[in-house]
Order: sequence, then structure tokens, then C-alpha cells
Amino acid sequence: MTLTKPPAIGTRRVPGFDVVLAVLALAVACFGVLMVYSATRDPLRAAGENPHYYVERQLLFVVLGALVMLVVSRIDYRRFEQLATPAYVLSILALLAVRSPLGSNAQGAQRWFSFGPIQVQPSEFTVLAMILAVATYCERRPDGLSMRDVVRMLVMAGVPILLVYLQPDLGTAIIMVVVLIVMLLIAGVPTRFLFLLTVLGAGIGAIAIVLGVLQHYQILRLTSFIGTPLYQVTQAKAAIGSGGMWGKGFFHGIFINGGYVPESQTDFIFTAVGEQLGFFGALGLILALAGVAGRMLRASMLARDHLGRLLAVGVFTFFAFSCFQNVGMIMGIMPVTGIPLPFMSYGGSSLVTCCASIALVNSVYARRFV
Repeated sequence: MTLTKPPAIGTRRVPGFDVVLAVLALAVACFGVLMVYSATRDPLRAAGENPHYYVERQLLFVVLGALVMLVVSRIDYRRFEQLATPAYVLSILALLAVRSPLGSNAQGAQRWFSFGPIQVQPSEFTVLAMILAVATYCERRPDGLSMRDVVRMLVMAGVPILLVYLQPDLGTAIIMVVVLIVMLLIAGVPTRFLFLLTVLGAGIGAIAIVLGVLQHYQILRLTSFIGTPLYQVTQAKAAIGSGGMWGKGFFHGIFINGGYVPESQTDFIFTAVGEQLGFFGALGLILALAGVAGRMLRASMLARDHLGRLLAVGVFTFFAFSCFQNVGMIMGIMPVTGIPLPFMSYGGSSLVTCCASIALVNSVYARRFV
């Protein structure tokens, strides 16, 4: 008979992480590296530039994102409650600084800090800062939220949303609004109050259009899915349709390799998947992204406390809506808002933010019993 030593009183074992979530997310990121290379190699070569320019940087971003995921997931998510206020303040300062001479301008938008060949977009990290701030605020009010609390959170979230919109980055601002509404709903804010907020927001949007606050091109993008489609959407749909069921193969395809789809390595990376890998390749990617979202939702349902649940729900909403919006705009059923496809689109800020989001959810999942 073998005797086992009982665990010491007061000791707590941290359960395992959700390995499936982490591996699936990194697998999609690695697939994204391949698709970025496939979408950019021939156009860069035709322009006489380094054909490995984008893929080398994207691979570096994946490695950096994996390190961030490893470090953040090992930190107890409850410790992040102490960082909520500093993270929120830093995000506001970064959004203000990016609009100063410190920020860089490209295509009429001032959203980035440039460090040599690397660009950092603070609005991507601001979404996580807002999620952490709202979740912490709700956690510190165990007796429920009063209307005064709701108003305070609206103001608290409204400041970074407004700053992001002014860059202008309408897509990220819309995501932040959606994330805020879902988190307020999970936090217990009455549905009727959220309905009134939605109506009020729609009214403000209508007034903004009448007064010219929204630019003409922004209105065209927001209404393109119900009116005349934009050029890039028309080209993207044609490219995906030309891929058929099985696609034309990696590094093949007139639309992508010929440069007929703008931003094919960033916002329209899904077009490269559809043309080169066809219906089944695109379906496989959608199922993989759905798998990541499903694991996030599972973690929120298993969270041991209100803070963990709100954090996981906020990240899930951020990820799921980004995927739906990006694929939807390419298919012509959603507005064109310039939202990147998580783990797939070229860009270090988006990829690192996605990896940090996965790590945060994994931290919630791993500590569901302790």
C-alpha cells in the first residue's frame, strides 16, 4: 500500500492552461505569415523591391506575440486589476501623443508611432486597456451598478473612443463601442437602459452626418454594403469567386499577385485566402477562428469571479466582432471600416494585441478554481 502525502493546508494548485486555445491561435498566426508572403511576394518583386519585406517582419511579430502570450498567461489576471488605472492613463496619453508631431501620418490618418521600419498603433492596445478598466470598475462594485456608475463608465470609455475616432480610425472606435455595450450587458446593466443608449447613439450618429462631422468617404464606407459597393470590395469578391472550390494554389492568382486588390496583406488578407485556397481553404480559416472564439467564450463561462468573466467576455467580443466585421466587409455584407483580421493581417500592433488577449483569457481559464 502506497501512502501519498496530503497537500499542505492553504496550498493551491493552478490548473492547466487551455493549450488548445493557445496552439490554435498560434497556428492561425503562422498561417497568416504564409498568406502575407503569398500576397506580397510577386507584387514586391515586380516593383523591384525586397520580396521578403513583409514576411520577415510578420514572422518577427509572431515570435514577439508568442513571447507576450507566454509571459502574460502566467500572470494571475487578478493582478492586472492594479494596473487598470495606469494602463488606462497611458493609453490616453499615447492617443494624445500620436496626434502630435511624435506621430506619423499615412493615407490621411495619424495613428502610428514610427520606430525605423516598425510602426506601433496605440489604438490597438487601447481596446485592451478599456476592457481592463471597465471590468475593474465593475468588479469593485459588488453591490451592483447604479446609473451614476454607468454614466461614469460611459464617460471613461467615451474619452478613448473619441480620441481613436479623431485619428481617424472609425473601425476601431466602432469595435470599442460594441465591446463596451456587451460588457455593460454582462455587468448587469438593464437591457432597456442599453436600448436607450443605442437609440441615443443612433441619433447622435444621424446628427453627425447632417452636421458634416462624419467625412464623406466615411459615410460611403459605412453605407457601401447597402448601396454601390466600393472598388476594393468589388475586386475582393471577384478574387474570391475566381478561386472556386479549391483555389488556384499558393502564389497563384491574377487578382492578388497582379495587385488588383488594395491592401491585400492587411485589411483584405482574407481575399488572398479565398483566391489561392478556394472555398474550402476560406472555410477552414473561418472554422479555426470560430474555434478560437469558442474557447474564449468557454473560458468566460468557467470564470470563477465577475472580473474574470468580464475580461474574457470583453476579449471574446473584441475578437469575434473583428473577425465577423473583416470577413463581412470583404463579402459585401458589412461596412468597410478598415478592421484587420485577427492573427492574419499584416501588422505588429494587431498581432501582439491578439496574443496578449489570448494570454489574458488563458489566465482566467487557468485560475477558474483558485
